[in-house]
Amino acid sequence: MLQTVQTNDYELVRRTIEFVSEHWIDHPSLDEIAGNVGASPDSVQRSFSRWAGLTPKSFMQAITIDRARQLLQDSATVLDTAYEVGLSGAGRLHDLFVTHEGMPPGVYRAKGAGLTITWGCHASPFGTAVVLTTLHGLAGLAFADEGGEMTAFEDMARRWPNAEYVRDDKATAAMAKRIFDRNEWRPDQPLRIVMIGTDFEVRVWETLLRIPLGSATTYSDVADTIGKPKAVRAVGTAVGKNPISFVVPCHRVLGKSGGLCGYHWGLTRKKAILGWEAGAAGNA
Repeated sequence: MLQTVQTNDYELVRRTIEFVSEHWIDHPSLDEIAGNVGASPDSVQRSFSRWAGLTPKSFMQAITIDRARQLLQDSATVLDTAYEVGLSGAGRLHDLFVTHEGMPPGVYRAKGAGLTITWGCHASPFGTAVVLTTLHGLAGLAFADEGGEMTAFEDMARRWPNAEYVRDDKATAAMAKRIFDRNEWRPDQPLRIVMIGTDFEVRVWETLLRIPLGSATTYSDVADTIGKPKAVRAVGTAVGKNPISFVVPCHRVLGKSGGLCGYHWGLTRKKAILGWEAGAAGNA
């Protein structure tokens, strides 16, 4: 069953992350955080523990720049090792176990003409998830805060404007469950995704799939890995255009200094995902 308790907790988590991001230099106490987000200290403590498997203090440590720098110490090694292991079939250890294929280039050039995309909105640990699927597998995953679902969908639909879109929440429910219920992260049932982009973008997105849970890398290391060391800016653009958020983990790409840089669905959500994954990695 989808862990709806995590969804219910996300709004409080989001407010807490926003407050701490603005006031981290003052090292606010749990009581101070709770007072500023309109909840009791016990509520904040319980919400984080349910949602991420971490205490608020541990969660905040997991999303600091110091922690990001620690993750980046082995950034290049992470990708080198991943390539040595390979990504055949269910290739992501302790992760979503993804198998993927790229759509024929003509589909991208035709802006999705002839492609039917079914979409729906579902609860997730990071707000509402807008899930887009094709007969080939998951093609898109966006996030929205309450009331922003149509805006998120329209953002995705602009990527392939000539596709036919059919809303069917019931049809996409199983995919949402497969993505966000960790009990469904099984190597014998890999999550099928399809990448619709330019050849360069697909190469970048394939590289993102090799970043393990609880790890991170940099834009420059991704560029080196795909054999385009001077294309760091282009890599950054491709990472930002990743249509399958969370599953293709663009949130695990950081600046060289450990800075989070941008995230299409908001830096607060990026911090939330990284903190949530820190808890998941610790329990893997």
